[in-house]
Amino acid sequence: MKNWKSVVSLLLTACLLFGSVGIATAAADTTSGTGTGKHITILHTNDMHARAVEQSPAMGFAKVAGIVDKYRSQNPNTLLLDAGDAVHGTTFATLVRGESVVKVMNEMGYQAMVPGNHEFNYGSDRLLELAKMMKFPMLSANVKKKDGTRLFEPYVIKEVDGVKVGIIALTTPETMYKTNPKNVEGLEITDPSAEAKTLVNEIRSKVDVVVVLGHLGQDASSTDTSFKVVKDVPGIDVFIDGHSHTVLKTGIVSEHGTLIASAGEYTNYVGVIDLWIDGGKVTKKAATLVDETQAKEIKPNEKVAALVSSIQKEQEPILKEEVANTAVLLEGKREQVRAGETNLGDLLADAIRDVSKADIALTNGGGIRSSIEKGIVTKGDVITVLPFGNQVVTLEIKGADVLAALENGVRSYPEPSGGFPQVSGITFKIDAAAPKGSRVHTVMVGNKALDPAATYTLATNDFTAVGGDEYTMFAKYPVAGMYGAMDEALINYMQKLGAVNIQTDGRISEGKTASVEPGAPGSEAPITVPSPTPSKPQPEQPKPEKPVKPAPGKPSPAPAKMHIVKSGESLYSISKQYGTTWQTLQKLNHIKNPNRIYPGQTLTLPTAS
Repeated sequence: MKNWKSVVSLLLTACLLFGSVGIATAAADTTSGTGTGKHITILHTNDMHARAVEQSPAMGFAKVAGIVDKYRSQNPNTLLLDAGDAVHGTTFATLVRGESVVKVMNEMGYQAMVPGNHEFNYGSDRLLELAKMMKFPMLSANVKKKDGTRLFEPYVIKEVDGVKVGIIALTTPETMYKTNPKNVEGLEITDPSAEAKTLVNEIRSKVDVVVVLGHLGQDASSTDTSFKVVKDVPGIDVFIDGHSHTVLKTGIVSEHGTLIASAGEYTNYVGVIDLWIDGGKVTKKAATLVDETQAKEIKPNEKVAALVSSIQKEQEPILKEEVANTAVLLEGKREQVRAGETNLGDLLADAIRDVSKADIALTNGGGIRSSIEKGIVTKGDVITVLPFGNQVVTLEIKGADVLAALENGVRSYPEPSGGFPQVSGITFKIDAAAPKGSRVHTVMVGNKALDPAATYTLATNDFTAVGGDEYTMFAKYPVAGMYGAMDEALINYMQKLGAVNIQTDGRISEGKTASVEPGAPGSEAPITVPSPTPSKPQPEQPKPEKPVKPAPGKPSPAPAKMHIVKSGESLYSISKQYGTTWQTLQKLNHIKNPNRIYPGQTLTLPTAS
């Protein structure tokens, strides 16, 4: 079953690319048959976000190092690369501003990495300090100072058993608003395709293999993606991708023959690319992933395990401090806080409104990085949820800009977006069918309609206050007040509540505007993504219709393919697995609200035409 799913996922994902990348037809086929020449293995990770310890499905650094050891023992011609977002994301990293992860990556023997947007979270000066600590190069062709000079080297050429491998690195331009804009002051991030085209032309004749190490991703909401680069730039043999946390089990091949690979997130996978090079040409290339099941018998690297353990011991006294108690799971999963109201989003927004005494609070869902389990809450739990060290600030803002902020936050809805607003003191509805910029309506502040001309005190975090996650309408307002760190505000508010028992209350809901089919079915459906529990009753599934006997001489139709919803999945994430759209799945399965699907629910998948 697992192998079948892998094949179907790859085929349908490939079909999805016809309009954007194209399938390798004109290019020579190097993904099948037997490769000749020298065999080189490239191991790769991306979006590790400082997941240092093993916690299923995350394998942790020591296990990843053990996998690397195994491949190196089998093939000495092995490179280890990282596609960004490694040095930030959990307290393991943030308490020492990334240095702990650098130490571990040095021990693991990485040979190059590209900075992702989260590498800049400690500021560009700190990133340069971290780069100097590394025993391997940090590369990026398109991160530049205002005078046009590059912050890092654009590429490196590695010679492996006589084969020259050129590694070009690209960083997402979204970094300019997906880290605090203050962290990238004095910098610009240029067009990845233009930089790649120049550098591929420069090194193609000098090397046997061209690898692009890119933190660009494949999100439909992004402009500069790995798909765009490989479409724009011929001559790339392999593109190792990060940023969108995409799982490509066997990779995708573009119209130019570029193999695109991506290894998910959080050390859930190690990517493996096998190349065969003969006479300066790649004769075969293949991509696979190793997960915790496949690595079950592989021993963690003892030196890395000991290093991780020693760092954890140094941090223990701070992290183990008990600060609060919750009677319920506080939901902070990426797919949920970026696409709908959750109880943790409500709690955090309430906390920053409480500490600031503001009229309204708004914080970006992408700033919430984890859930908090039911029971005792430690300081470490809270810092893991809020690892960025953001501060609570207030702005005196016009109602028209409050509306503009909400429109910005829901522009990608129902697709997950880091800018999705978690709010307090305000309620609103979203018409997902309306054009972007005109989706938000029925906005209430307290029990009164939002007045575009009135001035409101808005509490937010210092990331969005200066235009982060494209909340550019906030940047023109001076900070009216500062109220300390976000994690401190959350801890204090939880202590104030006692045993936290918060549920979502419908402050964000989905509904048609009055001008479009008022009262239509589903017009008041809340968009809260429920936290699944075993005892929750599941909606009754439609009974399958009795199969119709085919007419004589006609082939029997293929049986409908199904997907069983698992905990944490969204309609959007499922659509990406099967190379379709969430709208298609919604329509095919008669789903009234695309955010209300439940674990165990059976979804019919579209059949290939």
